[in-house]
Formats: sequence, structure tokens, C-alpha cells
Amino acid sequence: MQQAPLWQRRPALVAAAIIFLTTAVRLWFVASEQLDLVQDEAQYWDWTRRLQLSYYSKGPLIAWVIKLWTGVFGDTGLGVRFGAVLHSCLAQMVLYFGVARLMRMPTVALWTLVIANTTPLFMVSGILMTTDSPLLLCWAVALFSLYWAGEREDAPLPYVLLAVSMALGLLAKYMMLAMFGVAVLYMAGLYRHRMLSRRFALRALTAMAVGAAAGFVPILIWNMQHDWVGFKHVGTLAGVTSSKPKPLIRFDRFPEYFGAQVGLITPWWFVFMLAGAWRALSFWRSGSAPVAVREDLAHVRRSLLLAAGFWMLWLFFIVWSFHTRIYPNWSAMSYVAGIILAAMAVDRGTLMVRRAAVTARGRRFAWRPVWVGLGMAVFLLVHGLTYLPLPEKLNPAVRLMGWHDLGNKLGEVQRSLPDPDKVFFFSSAYDVTASLAYYAPGKPYTYCVDFGRRMSQYDLWPGPQDKVGWDAVYVGKENPPVPPGLAAMFEESSYIRYETTHRGRKGRTFYIVTLRNFNGHWPRQSFGVY
Repeated sequence: MQQAPLWQRRPALVAAAIIFLTTAVRLWFVASEQLDLVQDEAQYWDWTRRLQLSYYSKGPLIAWVIKLWTGVFGDTGLGVRFGAVLHSCLAQMVLYFGVARLMRMPTVALWTLVIANTTPLFMVSGILMTTDSPLLLCWAVALFSLYWAGEREDAPLPYVLLAVSMALGLLAKYMMLAMFGVAVLYMAGLYRHRMLSRRFALRALTAMAVGAAAGFVPILIWNMQHDWVGFKHVGTLAGVTSSKPKPLIRFDRFPEYFGAQVGLITPWWFVFMLAGAWRALSFWRSGSAPVAVREDLAHVRRSLLLAAGFWMLWLFFIVWSFHTRIYPNWSAMSYVAGIILAAMAVDRGTLMVRRAAVTARGRRFAWRPVWVGLGMAVFLLVHGLTYLPLPEKLNPAVRLMGWHDLGNKLGEVQRSLPDPDKVFFFSSAYDVTASLAYYAPGKPYTYCVDFGRRMSQYDLWPGPQDKVGWDAVYVGKENPPVPPGLAAMFEESSYIRYETTHRGRKGRTFYIVTLRNFNGHWPRQSFGVY
């Protein structure tokens, strides 16, 4: 008798190997600083120098985590990004345990790890320390805790995990509140199938409310102290509030948003995901389980949860993209359930394309190794971007290249001025300002001048008004290289156009403006634009 393959006999061992190898690659990538910090990472690092209860655009968790690991590894790329590597490792453990043990689908759990590690969305969240990194971990814990609580409604641990994940997730990003929508839809599905326990519903919603309240308190206090600017900012981004009227429906943004979603998941996994999600939706459409699985209540329960976890957020942002600009990562949490649904579809192998795929001799073609091979190619591509001779326009990592070199050039400019100790750095864009804080010589406090832009965290911190008589260096990425507003702030100016390099390759291009004798004027033209 032919022995079953290892991944069927020892799925936990294979899962451990996948988690170990992918984490090791990410740790190498981060520790060797293959790419400079993305500007948002630099901003979150800058927040760690002024720890607060919350911040203008996000909750405080990201700053707290970075502060923890930079305290261990220093203000280095590894220190800033170690949390992302750790979160991706823990998220994989949660995914495997949740699918293999709680949902009792070990083979699907392995496919979940394969798909997660071969989608750009998950790969990037395991390298870049953005707010989606801790949020993804908290979301996965909350999702499986909800399922666990439904199966063992008298066990206290699932509710404790649910409350803790809600609190930490909300401290990471307001998107965690959407888990309430997932829970309500899940419970509605259970009710539709006469499987909802009132005790479970009451305890789960109470745990979520307690956790969310605990996480929301510091954010609420901070916003009360700062004229509610954080909430105003989120409302403006979401298209709920705006200083300018917007059309209710517009069609030009949808193609870009939808294309970005396919790119974040890869086209082949995206097809499997929709197939799995559509099948899970059948439990909602029919009102009862299909005949083949009518007695399998566990299958009904997990299908209802995963359908709610995917369709609620994913469809909402699809629809809302016809009203306002939706950033590609806003729907990221829907893909926690989405990759599990894709794994279920791959494991079933019921896609029409697979049924129709036969060789000339009439034998089935093994498609699944093809999907794995494509995924591995994407994994190697993402982690090898710095070695690939891609044109600048086709390289998505080019905006992460050249900041180290720019910092060295700024050091030369600073030393060329009469008093290098009395020089400050600034920009008119918050992201450049944040990168200057990290890469400029000595990691100085930097400033963001307002020549007509929306508000940022830097507007809530002191400006350089106490530096009258100092020289300054302005860095921009736009034309004209010398904004007209600088003339009212300094006696004279000169600029150079500087093309950076990164590991011997071309990086980003900047305009470096040297300015003499600051007069103390610091404009704020757009204060109140969120």
C-alpha cells in the first residue's frame, strides 16, 4: 500500500517548517536592511520619541511596539521592523491552530499557510512595520476566538482572548471595530440555522464591548484633548465628512481599487478565494445547509463565520469605492477569512478550471503544484526586489530606495554651512519629514511646513519658531524645487537636484534646498483641513 505524503501524515511538522523558513527569510531581509524604511514606518518610529495616548491618524499601539523593539535592537531597521516579523510568525501560528485544531481541517490549514505566505499582502505585512501588522494578528485571534466561543460557550478563555484582541486591535487601528459587524452577521447566520445560543451571543458581544471600550479609552482621551482631530481625519478619509462636496457616485476609482485587490492576493489565489467565498455564501442564500453536509454542524458554523468575515468588509469597500477613494489595504482584514476560504477551495479541488483541465491522453493535470510554484515565485520576487534589474517604473520598492544615501548627502550639506550645529531639517510633506527624522544626520527632530496640505501629526507638535537665525535644509520631491513660501521665511536659498542610489542602483530623486537665516515665520495655511 502506498504511504500517504508527509503533509497528510504530519501536517503539524510541515506547518512548523513553513513557519520557521518564512520567518527566517523575513528576519534576514529585515536585519540586512534590503530596503530602507517606508515613510509611514519612519513616522511611527518618530512617534516613539513622543509617546502619547494616541496620535493624529492611528492609535498608539504601533508606537509602543516599535519603542519596545528599538529598546532591544536600537534605532535600526531591525529594531523598527522586528515587530512585523514577530507578528507574521504569530499570525501563522494562529492561522494553523485555528484552522487545524479549532475548525478541524489540518490539510486546509497547510494550504492556508501556503496561500498566506505567497500573497503580497501577507508578505509585506511581515516585513513592513505598519499598523496592519499588529491588526492582522489581533483580527485573526478575534475571529477564531469567536468561533471557539460558539463551540464551547461555557469556557472562559475564548471570551478573554476575544476581549484582549479587541482592545489591542483597536489600539492598533480603528478598523478593528468592524469585527462587531462580523460577529453580528455570524450570529444572524447561526440564528437562521437555529444554532444560535443566547448565552454565547450575550457573552461574546459583552466581551467584545468590554475589550473595545478598554482599547478606546486612551484614544478617546487623546482626541478630547486635541479637538477630536483623529476622528475628523478618519471621517474625511472615509468620505463621510469633507470640506469640499463630493459626488455621491463616481466610477473612475473602482477599476484601480479592484485591480489593487487582485494584485494584493495574486490573480490565481483571488479566483480560488471568490470560489470558496461563494460556496460559503450558499449557507446564507439557502437558509439551511446543503443536503450533503446537512448533518455537519461544524461545517455550517465555520462556513457562516468565514462568509461573514470575508463578505462584510470586502463588499462594503467595493461599494464604497464608487463614492470615494479607498486605499487598497483598507479591506485587508477581510482576507484573513478570505485565504481560509481559498484554501478550502483548493483542498476541494472543485473549480471548473480544474475539472476541465485534462491532458491529451485524458488524464487530469496536477494544477495545485502549479499554483504553489507561482506563489513561491512571488515570494522570491518580493524578497529579492533589490537584486532584480527592474526598471524604475516597474519596481514597487523604488520609493524605499535611496533614503540612506540622502541622509549622507544631507550630512555633507549640513557641514558646508557656517554653523552645522544650528541647522534644522524640514519638508512640506509629512512622509518626507518623517524620513528626514530617521535618516538625517543625528536623527534630529524635524518639521513639516504647511504650504497648503491636510493636517498631520507634525502640526500638533512644536514648530521651529525658537530657531530664529538658524540655517535650514528643506527636502522636497516636487516641482518647483523651491516653494515660493520659503522666500518669506529665509534671507536666501539655493538648491540642488539629487539622484540617490541604493546598493549601487538608482533610487529616488529629491530637491535639496539650502536656506540661510530663518526669521521665525512658520506658515499654517491649511490648518483645519483633515
